[in-house]
Amino acid sequence: MGFELRHRKLGYGAHTVLENLDLNIQSGETVAIIGKSGAGKSTLLLALREQLAQQVAWCPQQPGLVPTLSVHHNIYMGQLEQHHFLVNLWRLLRPGTIVKQDIQAICQTLQIQEHQFTPCQKLSGGQLQRVSIGRALYSNKEILLGDEPISALDEFHAHKTLQLLCEHFTTLVVSLHDVDLALNCCQRIIALKEGKILFDKSSSLVSKSDIHQVYN
Repeated sequence: MGFELRHRKLGYGAHTVLENLDLNIQSGETVAIIGKSGAGKSTLLLALREQLAQQVAWCPQQPGLVPTLSVHHNIYMGQLEQHHFLVNLWRLLRPGTIVKQDIQAICQTLQIQEHQFTPCQKLSGGQLQRVSIGRALYSNKEILLGDEPISALDEFHAHKTLQLLCEHFTTLVVSLHDVDLALNCCQRIIALKEGKILFDKSSSLVSKSDIHQVYN
């Protein structure tokens, strides 16, 4: 299951951000979207999300967590839509052993295990991003869409976390500001500039000249 856009114009209100957009992303691909701030990366990701809204795990720029709730409860929210309201209410009030262990394993993987029952309002920006990623992992979806999902992590943890996401999800499409990270971890690079796709190619074929065109 993938994404397809044909001759699409994307924007908000009367403002066009991307026009005459043609794009196909197939199941199994790991794709990085790069470009300057304002190039349309977020706009493109939102359009892709609209196509398969209930079938994708979503990591927005702003994590969208509930500050007063714990890391545990915010990660559990990745499965809210999969269970009846009463089941969710019960698990939020009295999480069972299996739920606790599953979320604990995710917290350990993301190195936030000591904060599992800490309110999110007490965490740093990098820790909040890890909670958002944990929520996506717990959703049990096969597709991840992420808008700068690791921007607050240091270089080492950003690389480690992106590799984890590429391995966990069947299909992955993320916007990244770190070009080297995109080239090292993703199979395909889509570059946006001046309202269009500047290039769309395998990461192994992207040259320094290509990157120079994107940011200059």
